[in-house]
Amino acid sequence: MSTTLKSFTKGTEFPASKPGKLRLYSMRFCPYAQRTRLVLAHKKIEFETVNVDLKAKPDWFLERNPLGLVPVLEQDDKIIYESAVTSDYLDEVYPDNKLTPSDPYRKARDKMLMEMFGKVITNYYGTLRSKGEDKDIVENLLKNLTPFEKALGERGIYFGGDQPSMLDFFVWPWFERMAVLSKILPNTDPLPAEKFPNLTAWVEVMKSQRAVKETMFDIPTHLAFYQSYASGKPNYDVGLTM
Repeated sequence: MSTTLKSFTKGTEFPASKPGKLRLYSMRFCPYAQRTRLVLAHKKIEFETVNVDLKAKPDWFLERNPLGLVPVLEQDDKIIYESAVTSDYLDEVYPDNKLTPSDPYRKARDKMLMEMFGKVITNYYGTLRSKGEDKDIVENLLKNLTPFEKALGERGIYFGGDQPSMLDFFVWPWFERMAVLSKILPNTDPLPAEKFPNLTAWVEVMKSQRAVKETMFDIPTHLAFYQSYASGKPNYDVGLTM
């Protein structure tokens, strides 16, 4: 790993990389980057992390991804980005603990659910922006979670059956943050247990996964970051001393 988890900001010197070493450019609280970190942790892949200040991005980071987004994977002269792309890439290059279904139909169904999850993300942030006061957005959040509740009822403990799959890690970061949403908006319950018993049970099981334990933050830490973000001055180094 890199010598510091603190974010590199505009004007900071590029941290030298070692030949052959896999590097992840990330931001500690980014749910999209967490997708890739989950895959890396699940597969026990050796890598180093370079966290980036997304409000004041270093020029050398923009050279690697002109979009200015994380996650980005780099290994020697190979650079790829986008959370779904990097996760699929890792699953192919490191085939142990395979996360993508081999059955074409199941793979297609998972891809469909991944596409559908975009609506969950949109309504999650819409609920935050409206402070829970836009009831249509809250209702849409619940509505768009329903296919995932149904899928778990058909599949078992995880979306992958008795083992987590790529889909489990693909959607997890926002479920980790559902409890944070409830803390920020006490009158909003984005995942009522009576309506989503399968998802509620799945959340608890996912918390026991090693990869989740290695990549998740507790609610107070998430809240501290969110409060800094909402103030317009995000503190990407919440909780860090070095």
